[in-house]
Amino acid sequence: MAKRDGPEHDETRGLTRRGLFRSIGAATLVAGCTKEDPPLHPESRAVADVDGAIGLTPTPLEFVLDGQPQKLEVEARTTLLDLLRLDLDRTGTKLVCDRGACGACMVMVDDVPRNSCMMLALDVAGATVTTVAGLGGSSQLSALQQAFVQHDALQCGFCTSGMLISSSALLRRSAGQTLERADVEDAIAGNLCRCGTYPHVVDAVLSVANGGGGSAHNVVLLRAKPSTKSGGA
Repeated sequence: MAKRDGPEHDETRGLTRRGLFRSIGAATLVAGCTKEDPPLHPESRAVADVDGAIGLTPTPLEFVLDGQPQKLEVEARTTLLDLLRLDLDRTGTKLVCDRGACGACMVMVDDVPRNSCMMLALDVAGATVTTVAGLGGSSQLSALQQAFVQHDALQCGFCTSGMLISSSALLRRSAGQTLERADVEDAIAGNLCRCGTYPHVVDAVLSVANGGGGSAHNVVLLRAKPSTKSGGA
């Protein structure tokens, strides 16, 4: 077999070019395996060392909920929806999409409708929050809630609390004005109703806003009739 000539096969050299490349590659691999990786978020360590930084430890929070002052501590990651439902027993505020897309979790923050699933609880510090439970009272319904019943504006009920919040906010900011159907439709545009009761909702809101406007839908309430049978033989 003929002997190969060239710098790659020069037997007089202690290290061939191919061997040199192999040595460099091996050294690089070893260095990469033994080097300590830096933290993914080096700034987190710095934040933890700053006095007064808001982190996972509970943070004081004060606000007004349905007319009652609240003073508690919450974690910074807690959403307003979770605080209302899990800690403050406001289960009328519904968890449905958890994406801010359906409006079932709406509450009023300083009279402005907001999706509570998209707000941090700490964002309402010093604010006034109104849920569906605060629209009427502990033993009575508001005029709008009564109109929803009269006009058959609710079916499964998951969207109802959000519809009431959006509609109540509309009535508050347009007090003394005459509303049209388009005004109500625009106000509830962020509330999804899978049962399709939008026309009934509009009728209910108009009946309150305009003093009887909108066509009423008959709702029959079935009650048990007292027995006419007399006791004894």
